[in-house]
Amino acid sequence: MSAGLDPARLEDAAAVEAADPAGMLRQVASSAAQVREAQRAAAEAGIAGLAEDGRPRAIVVAGMGAAGLSGDVLAAVCGPGCAVPVTTVRGYRLPGWVGAADLVIAVSGSGETEETLEIAAEAARRGCRLLFVGGADSQLAALSERSRGVFVPVRPVGPPRAALWGLTVPVLLAARTLGLTQVPDETLESTAVLLEDVAHRCRPSSEPFLNPAKRMALDLAGDVPMVWASSEPAAAAAYRMCSQLNENAKYPGIFGAVPEADHNQVMAFDGFFARGGSPSDPDDFFRDRTNDPEHALHLVMMRDVDEHPRLRKRSEASTAMARDRGVAVTEIRAEGEHPLERIATLIALADYVTVYLAIALGVDPTPVPAIQELKARISQI
Repeated sequence: MSAGLDPARLEDAAAVEAADPAGMLRQVASSAAQVREAQRAAAEAGIAGLAEDGRPRAIVVAGMGAAGLSGDVLAAVCGPGCAVPVTTVRGYRLPGWVGAADLVIAVSGSGETEETLEIAAEAARRGCRLLFVGGADSQLAALSERSRGVFVPVRPVGPPRAALWGLTVPVLLAARTLGLTQVPDETLESTAVLLEDVAHRCRPSSEPFLNPAKRMALDLAGDVPMVWASSEPAAAAAYRMCSQLNENAKYPGIFGAVPEADHNQVMAFDGFFARGGSPSDPDDFFRDRTNDPEHALHLVMMRDVDEHPRLRKRSEASTAMARDRGVAVTEIRAEGEHPLERIATLIALADYVTVYLAIALGVDPTPVPAIQELKARISQI
């Protein structure tokens, strides 16, 4: 249960640690280590053997939550010029067109996700090429052994959502092995270094006025975040931020991507949650907030380094419209050159923001009681 917003919870490392008993911040900080460990685990699992049967007709990634996001990251890294389609399935049913010519990648941090297990079993029955990524000593691992698929074990670091890079890197390496994307070892290492840099800037001991994630968390508190993206790589990160707002901070997040958001969500700037007038400076961290509405929209625009020229224009016009209507705007800008680097830096900062928001609101970022209750209710039906 939330105890309400208290910025003092973010002022020093001891207060932050006390508010994060299960160590979600430590798990977020493990992202760079996950990249390196997953690279080794994939090599040891024999992922290079996927190339023996040649290029598949399509890649289908099955997963829920962070596991499903691995498919979005793969599609964004492969890009629109990928030689084969990359599809992510979040659910129980494998599309009817999927068959023996396709590679199905089943991803589950726990190895026990029922939707993913059902998809994986159906893929095995259809004779699909198979790659499994998930928890060792799990139902997914057992299914992999029975179906003779390649299995990459993922070391648990906490809740599955905290193992994003442990789940994602093997998927990327599978595509690299098949010649579908360029993710050299040097890029994996540079991505890990960038993740370490974000972790340093967002470390718990850094004060809110210096720490970009703490500052952003306090800016978002009480607002309704609309998280928009200016590119496909940024869209993967924006979707992740909304999911992390939900699970870590128990907070809403509205996902959108330009240009689609300009055809519908932009109307919310004129609606019930609009501020209805321009604050003196919505981006001023030290401004007097006493006259701000209790709850209002807050546009979080994730900007990429490589944007289609028209998407750049749309993103700039959208943020200008929001500011003109008094909607607070926060921009998160990608770092690096390779799509993986850019996605990783956006996700890293967003992950820290959501954990610090939880702490500022007096919410334990780790447990997900509503999800557990829902599972229990389903089991009784």
